[in-house]
Amino acid sequence: MTKILIIKPSSLGDILHGLQVAQSLREQWEGPLHISWVVSEAFSSLVEACETVDQVFIFERKGGIRGFKRLASQIRAQHFDWVLDFQGLARSGLLTFLSHADHKIGRSDAREFSGFAYSQKAPLPKQASQAHAIEILLEFLPLMGLKPELRGPLCFEAPPMSCEFPQGLDDFVLLFPNSRRPEKEWPYFVELTEALLKHFPDKAVVWSGQEPLEPAAHWDRSRFIDLMGKTKLLDVLPLLQRARIVVTNDSGPMHIAAAMGVEVLALFGPTPPECFGPYPLTCPRHHLLRAPKGRLQDLAASSVLETLDSILS
Repeated sequence: MTKILIIKPSSLGDILHGLQVAQSLREQWEGPLHISWVVSEAFSSLVEACETVDQVFIFERKGGIRGFKRLASQIRAQHFDWVLDFQGLARSGLLTFLSHADHKIGRSDAREFSGFAYSQKAPLPKQASQAHAIEILLEFLPLMGLKPELRGPLCFEAPPMSCEFPQGLDDFVLLFPNSRRPEKEWPYFVELTEALLKHFPDKAVVWSGQEPLEPAAHWDRSRFIDLMGKTKLLDVLPLLQRARIVVTNDSGPMHIAAAMGVEVLALFGPTPPECFGPYPLTCPRHHLLRAPKGRLQDLAASSVLETLDSILS
């Protein structure tokens, strides 16, 4: 049994990228394989639900020195064949250094003196400043004798939804209006919903996210479901599994949808999709709309509706 420890505590999108690379690692590896993962509490439920991960170590962000020592002791209690530091920062480097492992690989662009912990460093792709985040992590695989390519979608064991959702509702358009940063949020999801309900009378529209929006009072509640502020992280999984297509900003849910093989329309403004878009960009299920000059307020709802119409038709 080969034992691998991957260190990638945050953030949501970065963790999804790492999980996709771990899935490729698992599918290429010959023989039994056990993958452990170091993740912060906020995202631990998602990593635990991912079928490619066998064991999870919790990184306590607010645990202080005592919490870090507890985590280090848990890691040192095991022997790993490989440790992969996908994070490349001081604390992940220190955990790599303290671990018992035959091989310790880190990023060539590691910061905060974390590079001291590695026996090998994964080279950066050509034109690294324009490389996708997944392409950077794929460079770890050749150092393990594997091909730097993705294989297979991610699979999750999703629990029942924590909020009420209509039984039998499938094939809906799922909208995620939020993003981690306000400048990445497209401002016309309300206008798009109005247009979708009129243009596609046979489809429902579902909102999901943390920051509430104000829906129109006249919308048919049998065809419009507002879950803003009502869902937990794991609720995203069954929603994605049942959706026909997902419309989202540059955000964590976009990466989850892409990793699960769900059709997605991603709306990009100030961030380059070449580096942060649904990977790979050439996948026929991944659709992109770039705002003129990176200004999301200049991307009209009619343009998004037109793109959706061409996809759904």
